[in-house]
Amino acid sequence: MSDEKKMNHQQEGGSQEHLSLNDDRRVKVLSPGALVAKRFFRNRLAVVGLVILAVMFVFSFIGGVVSPYSQDEVFYRREFQSKEYAGVTENSSFRYTTAEGQSFTGMVQAQFMMAATKGQTSFTYDGVTYSLAEEGEDFYVISQGTTPVALAYKDIVNAEDPSLTVGFDFQRAALKAYTNGEQSFTVDGTEYTVDEHGGINEAGQPVAYISRFVVQSKVSGVTFTRDFKEQLAETIENDSDEFTYTNDEGTFDYTLEYDADTKSYSVRQEKETQVFDTYSEPSKAHWLGTDRNGMDMLTRLMYGGRVSLVIGFIVVIISAVLGIILGGVAGYFGGWVDNLIMRIVDVFYCIPSMPLIIIMGSAMDGMRVDPTMRMLYLMLVLGFLGWPGIARMVRGQILSLREQEFMTATEACGISIPRRIFRHLIPNVIPQLIVICTMSLGSTIITEATLSFLGLGVKFPFASWGNIINDVSNSFVLTNYWFVWIPAGICLLLTVLGFNFVGDGLRDAFDPKMKR
Repeated sequence: MSDEKKMNHQQEGGSQEHLSLNDDRRVKVLSPGALVAKRFFRNRLAVVGLVILAVMFVFSFIGGVVSPYSQDEVFYRREFQSKEYAGVTENSSFRYTTAEGQSFTGMVQAQFMMAATKGQTSFTYDGVTYSLAEEGEDFYVISQGTTPVALAYKDIVNAEDPSLTVGFDFQRAALKAYTNGEQSFTVDGTEYTVDEHGGINEAGQPVAYISRFVVQSKVSGVTFTRDFKEQLAETIENDSDEFTYTNDEGTFDYTLEYDADTKSYSVRQEKETQVFDTYSEPSKAHWLGTDRNGMDMLTRLMYGGRVSLVIGFIVVIISAVLGIILGGVAGYFGGWVDNLIMRIVDVFYCIPSMPLIIIMGSAMDGMRVDPTMRMLYLMLVLGFLGWPGIARMVRGQILSLREQEFMTATEACGISIPRRIFRHLIPNVIPQLIVICTMSLGSTIITEATLSFLGLGVKFPFASWGNIINDVSNSFVLTNYWFVWIPAGICLLLTVLGFNFVGDGLRDAFDPKMKR
């Protein structure tokens, strides 16, 4: 085929031009950065890690902005709760009321008990003779001569108005009538009637009531009406364990629980109460439910990711800055400077980091350090303890680079020492720095999560993945409220895994011996 025909054939398009193996046009020149990127994106695990990290960053930083809730917003719900409302004891021992101007001490009361038990009609104490008269069932009047000194009774007279007190004469007459089954009595010219339930009325109006039950309030500021006590006593006498009572506040259900050890009843009130919406199941309003404080779990998870990632990056930045400066100075100058800095590195390697952080966390708990300042101190401590590894790596790289020709050229050109270190040496260490910092991010996040889980890291109201998992304080929460801790654990796992994948991919991409 002639040259003209070949040219026409190529123009007509059928085939492409074939180049020989030694043709320079076959060589495609890539920049170092493009070559590293090409190697990185050929690593499928590295790409997967990059995608995971991108999703985590969007979830944490953008998700918190678009969320309709704040990280410390508390939600409530209304539910019926059974709360201890009162304690009831059936009086089984004598109580005493002393007449005005008289004395009836504890020793005299003890002598009375002995005389009453033996069926005696008098007793003597400290040279004074007392007479006792049983005027009704479990009701005695103790006198000194013809003068009444005290009353001893088991049935208790209560004024209808709790703010009023019952006089001695009224109490004596009321108890005498009630214990003897009488229907009326007269005090100071006023006639009173007594019903079968112990109610005392004057002209049809209730003024007092008699009961053997002692009712004590378990709620501050609550007093009990006669109707409530009568209904409570009737419930106990009927051997029932629940009743319903209506007052100005509404209708409430009450349950009674008997304690055989103390021989008393506990009255519990069923009342609709506003409480924290704790451990609410996932719903449209709360996609991942709520935690033990009634806060939205999805929002807390977003803000927790933001805190964990920010802490990780700041700690690594602090460690990298310290490590680059000290490692660069040690590697460039060598000699006694190198020895001094490396001995400092050895000292830091000997510091037990975790016990030190735990001690500092406990100290901050004792001093009640503000949660914001506590988070700042945590980042500074972790960063200050993490630089020795970076310094040692930088120093090793610079020791090998400082003897090369380009460094001799910088010295010959009169470039200053700081410029030689930070403009010509450190940039050649950047690939290794990127790798080690990326790998350190995952371990830093794990450390922060561990400290927060132990209660020594990020404190409430700030959220982190570690203190979110800390809500799992017992096996019941662990097994029944999976939505509290599993999402935070998955986010933590994926983020650390993503950093590790990216770190491995960068290490391989920066390796000039890689064939891929």
